[in-house]
Amino acid sequence: MINLAKIDKQIIWHPITQDKIADLPLIIKAGVGPYLIDQDDKKYLDLISSWWVNLHGHANPYIANAIYEQALKLEQVIFAGFSHEPAINLCMGLQKILPESLKRFFFSDNGSSTIEVAIKMAFQYWFNQKIYNKRSYISFAGGYHGDTLGAMSVGQSHLHSVFGQLLFKNHHIPFPQTWNGDQDVELKEEISLNALQEIIKKHGEEIIALMVEPLVQGANGMQICRPSFLEQICRLTRDAGILVIFDEVMTGFGRTGKNFAFEHINFVPDIICLSKGLTGGFLPLALTVTTEKIFEAFWGNNMQVAFTHSHSYTANPLGCAAAIASLELLVKSRTIENINTIKEANSTGIQKLLSAEARLEKFRQIGTIAAFDIVLPDNLDLFKITLSLRKKFIEAGYLIRPLGKTIYLLPPYCTSAQQLEQFYEYIYNYFHI
Repeated sequence: MINLAKIDKQIIWHPITQDKIADLPLIIKAGVGPYLIDQDDKKYLDLISSWWVNLHGHANPYIANAIYEQALKLEQVIFAGFSHEPAINLCMGLQKILPESLKRFFFSDNGSSTIEVAIKMAFQYWFNQKIYNKRSYISFAGGYHGDTLGAMSVGQSHLHSVFGQLLFKNHHIPFPQTWNGDQDVELKEEISLNALQEIIKKHGEEIIALMVEPLVQGANGMQICRPSFLEQICRLTRDAGILVIFDEVMTGFGRTGKNFAFEHINFVPDIICLSKGLTGGFLPLALTVTTEKIFEAFWGNNMQVAFTHSHSYTANPLGCAAAIASLELLVKSRTIENINTIKEANSTGIQKLLSAEARLEKFRQIGTIAAFDIVLPDNLDLFKITLSLRKKFIEAGYLIRPLGKTIYLLPPYCTSAQQLEQFYEYIYNYFHI
């Protein structure tokens, strides 16, 4: 048998990987429901939705068939001066679950790209109105919005520290992460609010927009803040005449228990960014959705005020077909029931882990997302600990990829309560003293 893993090692450069010390990659040949299957027919329960993209399970036949039927009609067409039914139908379908004010859809093809679109769109919104002093953004410390230069600039992820000289400068406020039993959450929120007010006071006239991962900072360890705090900072920002952008790339399409994270608060952002689960995890596709007011700032008789951003695969018909099928599955009562089942199973599992002595802490959950931290001495090599845990989980048949000392679950919606219960039992036995 050809050793695909060894061939891979010789020719492929993997993301977020130190190839010199990494083991041979695991070769996956198939997926079914919440499981991935390797070339030796071993199954792995995919509890992170393969980097947070898979909504309805691997190789979902309904989405696969939608892509197949579309491929027989039209696979791609330039989207400048042309359109097609799948793109129009997708946007009409999203209008049914979005607030009425979010009505203009701009296509791109991945999470970083939809953030880039939002960054440029917000900047040019002010520029087109002859307001030329707008040049920076506000975002949360530790935030992650993607790996392109603009997305890295508005974020502040440790993953991007080497690129600091390339990034434009921005303002960052502390993220008041909280967890079950947190006694200091109000103090942390007060510090963040004060920091925001100080930035607005000193630099408000130059601020383009506030960029937010609503409620959950994903790559920074699935850190969660309270909805009441999120609403406060959004209102403070809007009252100061600053745009508000929500990065819903990870939190969109049911992950937080609602279709979108902003539904947890009484506030609608000016721009939202969607990707990852948009196609159910089948194909790259992204949307930046905004208001008619912002769209009208680009309306004119010449190209100077037009938004000249594009991608070759903008509104790819196959991706649109997948997204339509995924959206149809999302709003079905069975999917809603499955989301509630996962929420309850995570809550029950966390309660069980609370008795795992002192080796686990900072338990937190919102919707289908659950996370907790491992208690580790400061002198331990966190990178080695993380790699060791990944191997242990794979050996046990679980795809879990800890973020530093944080173990988190973000499973496909077809994951059963029994499957989650078995995982929590495994974690309890592993960490229980």
